[in-house]
Parts: sequence; C-alpha cells; structure tokens
Amino acid sequence: MKRFTLLCALIALAGWATPTSAQSYDLPQINFSRRSLDGPRLGATYVLGQSTLTKELRDRRIGSLISQFGWHFEYQVVPDGEGPSFVIEGIPLVGGVEYGTLIPSGTLAMGIRFPSGWEFGMGPNTVITDQGVKTALVLAVGKSINYGGVSIPLNLVLATNPDGNRLSFMFGYAIFKPEK
Repeated sequence: MKRFTLLCALIALAGWATPTSAQSYDLPQINFSRRSLDGPRLGATYVLGQSTLTKELRDRRIGSLISQFGWHFEYQVVPDGEGPSFVIEGIPLVGGVEYGTLIPSGTLAMGIRFPSGWEFGMGPNTVITDQGVKTALVLAVGKSINYGGVSIPLNLVLATNPDGNRLSFMFGYAIFKPEK
C-alpha cells in the first residue's frame, strides 16, 4: 500500500511540475542595461559592546571607533523602464590610520537598489587582524542621492561575528559610467 501511495504522489508531482496550457504564453521581453558606479568610500566603524574584538583592539591600543577609507567597485544591472536595480559590490577598505596602524578589510555585497534610491544588501566580510582572518556577515541599508549625474551613497552597515559586532556609517561618491 505504501508503494502505491508513493507512486500516486510521484505521478501527481510530475503532472504538477509540467507546464500547463495556462503557463505556455510568451513572457514579455525585458531589456537590461549595465552600469558602473565605482568610487571612493570613507566612514567610521564602531565596535559594539565589550566583546572579544573590543578586547583585542584595546590590547593593540586601538579604540572602539575606527576610521575607514577605501574604494567601492559596483556592477549594476538595471531594467529598462521602471523597477529595481540588481547590484553586486566589492569594497576593500583600510581602517585604523588614526591609531598608526592599518586594518585591511573586504566585503562582497549583493543587493537591490530601488528607483527611489533606497537600497539594501548583504554578503561576506573579511578583516585581517593579528589573530588571523576574521569573517562576518554584513547587512547594509542605505540611500543613494543623485545630484547632477553624481551618485552620493549613504549607508549604515552591521557586521555580525561571534567575536564582536561592528556598526559602520559609510559614504562617498560615484560618477555614472555606462558599461560598454
């Protein structure tokens, strides 16, 4: 009886998974364009709470508030007409210059930017410390303001890690360059 029930379930699933006449219509063609919004980024990161990361920084005579300087590489796919843009970003940064040290980090974020300029994304982050490479999950939300062909992004970023969470405010600019 169990085999008969399983066979009936598989036949039903196979019938459900095949296209029906109601699904066979042609979908409208959507055209996409690509553009690049690379540019400088700067900001500040605050290490939250009394975490392992806070103690490691204190041992190196680094405070909980750290400067950030870097570059933002962005690849964007934009549908012609209305709709959100699909964004992939790579952001290498160097922090801690005010403490006489360099703390390199990198983030790969994937997300969506709406026509209003609001955006959100997430992805992996790595930071190189004296204790080795640390990873984190980055969650970002922000707004890009367009001013005369220049995009001015304002982003709030949370990096989560068991050793300590970090909250960053980042900004910069980018001049619109269409992809060739």
